[in-house]
Amino acid sequence: MLQLKINLNLIECGTDEAGRGCLAGPVTAAAVILPDDFQHPFLNDSKQLSEKKRLELKDIIEREAICFKVVHVMMDEIDKINILNASILGMHRAIKGLASTPHFIAVDGNRFKPFGKTPFECVVKGDGKFLHIAAASILAKTYRDEYMTALHEKFPEYNWKQNKGYPTKAHREAIRQYGRTIFHRKSFKLLAS
Repeated sequence: MLQLKINLNLIECGTDEAGRGCLAGPVTAAAVILPDDFQHPFLNDSKQLSEKKRLELKDIIEREAICFKVVHVMMDEIDKINILNASILGMHRAIKGLASTPHFIAVDGNRFKPFGKTPFECVVKGDGKFLHIAAASILAKTYRDEYMTALHEKFPEYNWKQNKGYPTKAHREAIRQYGRTIFHRKSFKLLAS
C-alpha cells in the first residue's frame, strides 16, 4: 500500500517525469497535489500498470486532485542543457504551474535542484512508495504517450505509437533507413556503433 505523503501536516506535491531515455520527443514532467483523504487501490508506479489502467487513473487523478500541472520540455532544450537538467526544469515548471503553492515537494529519483526555498526530498523509486508521486508518474507518462501517438501520424515509419520514442531495435532501424527527424534528440546517440 502506497503512503499518501511524506509530511501529513504540509501541503505537499509529488513530481515525476517520463521520457528521459527516449531518442525522440520531449521529456514530460508532472506535479500533483492530492487531497489528504485520497486513496486508490491500484494507483502505483506507471511502469507497473497497463495502458488501460493508466488512462483510467489519469481521469481519476485529474478529477480528484486539488491541482496538477503537466509540461513538456522539448528536444531543443534537452539538447541545449542535457536530459537531467531538462527533467528537473520540467518538474520546476510543473510545480510553478500548480494552482496551489506546495509547502513541500516529494521528487521521484535521486536528483533535484532547489525550487526557491521550498523544502524537498528525493525518493528513489518514489512512484512505487507515495501516492502523489505515483499520480505525477501516471500523468507524465499518459500525456507524453498521447504526444508521441499524435506525432506517429506525421512519421509512421518510426512507429512512435508503439515505441513512444524509446530506443527499440525497430526504432533504431527506422532511423538508419529514414534518417533523423526534427523530433529526434541531437545530443543522444541515435544509432548503436
